[in-house]
Amino acid sequence: MLSHRLRRKFEPWISRGFHFYWRFARATTLGAFGMVIDREGRIFLVKHSYVSGWHFPGGGVEPGESLRTGLARELSEEGNIHLTGEPLLHGMYHNPRVSKRDHVALFIVRDFAQPSAPVPDHEIVDHGFFALDALPADTGRAARARIAEVFEGAKVSEVW
Repeated sequence: MLSHRLRRKFEPWISRGFHFYWRFARATTLGAFGMVIDREGRIFLVKHSYVSGWHFPGGGVEPGESLRTGLARELSEEGNIHLTGEPLLHGMYHNPRVSKRDHVALFIVRDFAQPSAPVPDHEIVDHGFFALDALPADTGRAARARIAEVFEGAKVSEVW
């Protein structure tokens, strides 16, 4: 419980520190995230050690990587999920909560294999597939908005 309270206390500073570094290391940041949907229509979400709530797996695209390659790497690292078909680009979003230069690509992933459940580590502390009507209470705002775009026909936003 203490580590959870400490994490929540220092979370804004840790996040700002990473983004301060990225601001100087990269002119623009680009992320690739996946809305992974299984055959039962459930969504795969992960819980990070450094930010509260449940989110789509994904992260920063490295220099020299394509969006698809970055997505494939992040899905493998965070969920032991391997693409078996082409992901569908759902949208590109500006993420001003991170920085004025941050952009996020969201892919819909329906063709994948997950040979075994991922093992929680220092970055991903929990994960799971969730039915649309049984999302964790602390599912992130951006994930909920994207789910509404895909499953409820909500207007696609330009902002993550």
